[in-house]
Amino acid sequence: MIAIIDYGVGNIYSLISSLHRTGAEVCFTGDPDEIARADRMVLPGVGAFGDAAESLRKTGLDKVVRKEALSGKPLLGICLGMQLLLEKSYEYGEHEGLGLIKGTIDPIEPLVPKGYKIPHIGWNALHFPKDKPKSPLFKDVPENSCVYFVHSYYANAKPESVLATTEYGAELTAAVSNGNVYGVQFHPEKSGEIGQRILKAFLEL
Repeated sequence: MIAIIDYGVGNIYSLISSLHRTGAEVCFTGDPDEIARADRMVLPGVGAFGDAAESLRKTGLDKVVRKEALSGKPLLGICLGMQLLLEKSYEYGEHEGLGLIKGTIDPIEPLVPKGYKIPHIGWNALHFPKDKPKSPLFKDVPENSCVYFVHSYYANAKPESVLATTEYGAELTAAVSNGNVYGVQFHPEKSGEIGQRILKAFLEL
């Protein structure tokens, strides 16, 4: 059973549909007991970091997600859900994240050349670090496979946490991890066959 965390942020219909196509049993829930019974967790999210972090805190699900992740349960954060895994965001102020992965969420704008549209929206290729083995999350994903991004901020994480990058006028973090905690900046549920392979790999972790 995969528990998609329901904290009032984001349209998750396409995510549920994609997970069902992998054969997974899925529940969309904010019930701590149901989350505890699940084998894996997915933290979705769209919108502003501060609002999402506040929603997690108000529901108490920040503590639930941290507790289950620290117990060793696999967790996948998607887009804003990935950003929430890090320590802090500088999106419209300064906001605390879950702190499950070291690093901050910073604006793309100072990195990319003038003329690049922000938010970064569209299909971009994944690149994997050459100095370490490819993560099991991407075991069936070839170099230069394209996935779908929508974001204005990126994960400024330590190199050892970075699983994949993408190029958008500058090298931007596309995926991160810390042990059993994984995050992808792109939307696997909107990334066709490659996205399905990533979700299936998460089920096999």
